[in-house]
Amino acid sequence: MNVTVEVVGEGTHEFDAEGATYADLLSEVGLSPHEVSVMVDGRPVPEDQPVEAEHVKVLRLIKGG
Repeated sequence: MNVTVEVVGEGTHEFDAEGATYADLLSEVGLSPHEVSVMVDGRPVPEDQPVEAEHVKVLRLIKGG
């Protein structure tokens, strides 16, 4: 299954996600599950869940100090 991963503010990527988890998609775009939230249909999903959506939105968490 082809999946479009949109990293908000940074662009989109296309992947073949057959058998992949959301954490696998994050690894493909060079991000850690600790620094982002993965959203499907406006709802967060666990990174260890198998990919079941064709469009995934990744939001970077804000850090400050």
